[in-house]
Amino acid sequence: MTCPQCHKDVEGDSSFCRFCGAAVSTSGAPRSMRRLSSEGKIAGVCAGVAEYLDADVTLVRLAWVALSVVPGLLIGGLLAYVVAWIFIPEAAVGERSHYTGKRLVRSSGNRMIGGVCGGLADYLGIDSTIVRVLFVVLSIYPGVLIGGVIAYLIAWFVIPDERAALAAVPTTA
Repeated sequence: MTCPQCHKDVEGDSSFCRFCGAAVSTSGAPRSMRRLSSEGKIAGVCAGVAEYLDADVTLVRLAWVALSVVPGLLIGGLLAYVVAWIFIPEAAVGERSHYTGKRLVRSSGNRMIGGVCGGLADYLGIDSTIVRVLFVVLSIYPGVLIGGVIAYLIAWFVIPDERAALAAVPTTA
């Protein structure tokens, strides 16, 4: 590939020229956001946002739920999701996300109840006991034990199980 600025040869997978720093584009068209219904829990909005941002879809789902619940605007979060469902175009049938980074999954081996804390510990690369203690302290400290239980249940629903995630990975023969 040739840099459009300095006209020197650069590596094909580069985003920027190593000689002059100019942006090197492999295609002239900008990326577009689209819903990935085949990978979505409801309509594929979070899967599409995750694909556009090149992020783990579970983190996008958790952020959407947190931003919908924390300010007390659950209705606003649901309304925003429905609006995104209407206005973001759907991807072609069979089109999948290209994200290959680290994924957040519930642990199948390091679990006490649902594997949420074990999965978070594996994702963050820390001891699961720290995550469990921190979760309990943060749930009890402000006096919102019910909120902590609800947060755990939401995470249990949103974060996929490790075994299911491994089974969904396509194998190449």
